[in-house]
Amino acid sequence: MSEFMLTVPIERPDQQIKYQDPILLMGSCFTEHIGDRLSQLKFQTLQNPHGILFDPNSVANSLISYMNQKEYTEKDLVYLNELWQSWDHHSRFSHTDLQTCIDGINRSQRQAHDFLKKANWLIITLGSSYSYRLVSNNYGVANCHRAPGQTFYKHLLGIDETVALLDRCLHQLFIFNPTIKIIFTISPVRHIRDGVVANNRSKARLIEAVHHLVGKFNRLYYFPAYEYVIDVLRDYRFYDIDMVHPNYPATQFVMERFVETFVEETSQQLIPAVNSLITAAKHRSFHPATQAHQQFLKTQLEKAKQLQLEHPYLDFSTEIAHFTQELKA
Repeated sequence: MSEFMLTVPIERPDQQIKYQDPILLMGSCFTEHIGDRLSQLKFQTLQNPHGILFDPNSVANSLISYMNQKEYTEKDLVYLNELWQSWDHHSRFSHTDLQTCIDGINRSQRQAHDFLKKANWLIITLGSSYSYRLVSNNYGVANCHRAPGQTFYKHLLGIDETVALLDRCLHQLFIFNPTIKIIFTISPVRHIRDGVVANNRSKARLIEAVHHLVGKFNRLYYFPAYEYVIDVLRDYRFYDIDMVHPNYPATQFVMERFVETFVEETSQQLIPAVNSLITAAKHRSFHPATQAHQQFLKTQLEKAKQLQLEHPYLDFSTEIAHFTQELKA
C-alpha cells in the first residue's frame, strides 16, 4: 500500500490526560487552538493568564510570578498610547484607567496561582527564540504594545540560555506542585517578519532546548505539533491566507493526533458523546415550535442530564439550561 504522507511515530506516555485533570496552557497563539478545543470538549482548562506569550523568557517569568503570587502595582506599568500597560502582559489587560488595569492583572495572577497549584498538566507552546529587551534596563518584554522601535533591542536566545531559563523555572515549579506533568510543543506558526532563515534558526534553538529538558526530567513530554504541520501536512492549502498560520483543517489534524497520544482511553471514548451534545446545543432551528424540534430538545436534554449524572466532574450546566429554555419558549 502506498503512503502519501510521512508518519510521525509517538509513543503514548506512561501518564495521560483524564477529564478530571486541570490543565494550564501557556504560550503562543497555537496554544489557544489546543486550549480552545480542549475547553469546548469540557476539559478543565486555564489559558494564558498573562495573555499570548512567544519566547521562553516571558513564559518562565510568568510562571514564576504565579508561584510567587506577584501583585502588580503602578510601578510595574507604563502609560503608553493613552493606555496603562504591562510589559509582561498581552494588550487585553491594557486599560485607560490605572486601577482597572492593575485589578484585572492581579485577578488573573491570583487565579493562575490557585490553578497552577492544583494543575495536573501544564502545556507550553513556544513560538520564538527572539526576546525583545528594553534598551533602558535590558528587561525582556512579553509585548511591545506598539511602542517606538528604538525602545527595544532584539536578542536571539541561545540554546544554553533557553535551557537555563526553563530549567530554573521547572525546579521551582516541581517544588510548588510536585505532581505536575508538562507537555512542550513548538508552534508551527512561522514568524515571517524575522525572515525565513531567522525563523528557522529560532525554531531550531527551541526544539533543541526542549529536547534537552525532556531528556532530563521524567515528567516532561514533547508533542510534535511543529513537525506535523511542517513535515506531514507541508502544503500551503493547510495555511490561512497569510501563508503563515495553520488553518482549521491543519489545527484539527494536529488536535486529533494530540488526543490520540496524550488523552487516556476512557476519556477518549467519552469525547464523541460530549462533542455531539455541544453540537446539538449550537443547532438553531428555523421552525422551533414543530413537534420534531421539541422532541429533539427533549432527547438532548435527557442526554445532557444523563451525562452529567454519570460524569459529575464535567459541567453541562450551559447545555442543560439552553435545552430547558428552548423547550419553554
